[in-house]
Amino acid sequence: RAMHAVIDRQKNHGMHFRVLAKALRMSGGDHIHAGTVVGKLEGERDITLGFVDLLRDDFIEKDRSRGIYFTQDWVSLPGVLPVASGGIHVWHMPALTEIFGDDSVLQFGGGTLGHPWGNAPGAVANRVALEACVQARNEGRDLAREGNEIIRQASKWSPEL
Repeated sequence: RAMHAVIDRQKNHGMHFRVLAKALRMSGGDHIHAGTVVGKLEGERDITLGFVDLLRDDFIEKDRSRGIYFTQDWVSLPGVLPVASGGIHVWHMPALTEIFGDDSVLQFGGGTLGHPWGNAPGAVANRVALEACVQARNEGRDLAREGNEIIRQASKWSPEL
């Protein structure tokens, strides 16, 4: 994440993140911080979703609103896992599940270590929140609208949450 400040965050020099992501994928990289949308790190939702698709999907249709300026067929080139981190915690889980889906890395630093009961209960809380959101999504529930209620319901059977 720290390299982004030097390479692709500056408006007057460097390269765009889209170029960096493609270069990483073509060189066999396995993961990269793709932005988070929620938490403390900035990022527009549609553009971040475009980056996530660019990293993972085999075929990406042109969609200027998401920063995809031409159709890209990656054929059989393996994808790259998008990583989200930076101020994320259990209450962000519905949005993270909706934005990143199943094939991603969610790094909960302070969201785990800052749990009032300690690190292990913090990890349990994150896992329970993730499983509750994935189950709700798979049942067809609207994570954007019902996310907080899904977390509250899960906390009834998981005191760590």
